[in-house]
Amino acid sequence: MSSGNPEQLAEGTLISHLLELRARLVKASAAIAIAFAPCAYFGNELFTIIARPLVEQLPPGAKLISTSVVGSFLVPIQLALIVAIVIAMPVVLYQLWAFVSPGLYKNEKRFAMPLLASSVVLFYVGVFFAYFLVFPLAFKFLVHAIPEAASYSPDISSFVNFATLVCLVFGAAFEIPVATILLLWTGIAKFETLTANRGYVLIGLAVLTAIITPPDPVSMLLMLIPMYLLYELGILAARFMLKDKIAEQRAQAKEESTAS
Repeated sequence: MSSGNPEQLAEGTLISHLLELRARLVKASAAIAIAFAPCAYFGNELFTIIARPLVEQLPPGAKLISTSVVGSFLVPIQLALIVAIVIAMPVVLYQLWAFVSPGLYKNEKRFAMPLLASSVVLFYVGVFFAYFLVFPLAFKFLVHAIPEAASYSPDISSFVNFATLVCLVFGAAFEIPVATILLLWTGIAKFETLTANRGYVLIGLAVLTAIITPPDPVSMLLMLIPMYLLYELGILAARFMLKDKIAEQRAQAKEESTAS
């Protein structure tokens, strides 16, 4: 029997993949839209909740201001969309997983699914860590650092952008164990390299936290310490989850040293 024209088969496969991708994108977008509807309705209440750590540190009578004509309307909508994406993130990541999983081997699927679930949990932990611990301390420092001759009335748009950036940075920082395991799983890094260069990693994380955190040592330490501990956690998890991979890397390194 004829196997058919290879170009036609390739074209059919490409079209089927594109249709599958479209279906997954539609489902992910629908999840965001469903989460966005109630978030938009309670947009002002969401802003009040997000701004609470800052408002509690403001001097008596001080409030956040809106310097844009439409800022009072657009900022809660912007915040509602961001919150909706965060809420719908498990569904979005699942749709991504469902799209790529048919191309994975059975053992890779067993490994990737817990990794995906743990990445979602760690992201949420990072966001809550930023809101409940970093925000109060950072805003306390920023408010009390204002000179007596000046007043502190942050713009609501700037505040939302700042709060979103900090939450996303901490959410991404808490993905370090997952990133460490992926580096070892894909062979990009070797286990001995990650364990032998702890000092350089600590210096690099210190520089990174100094750049992306609010300008106070407390916020820097609140990000640096968990990031380094999560790096060690990733190495510890990889030691148990990737025993065969690590043994293979060590055997390969031993062969290379013997050959040289």
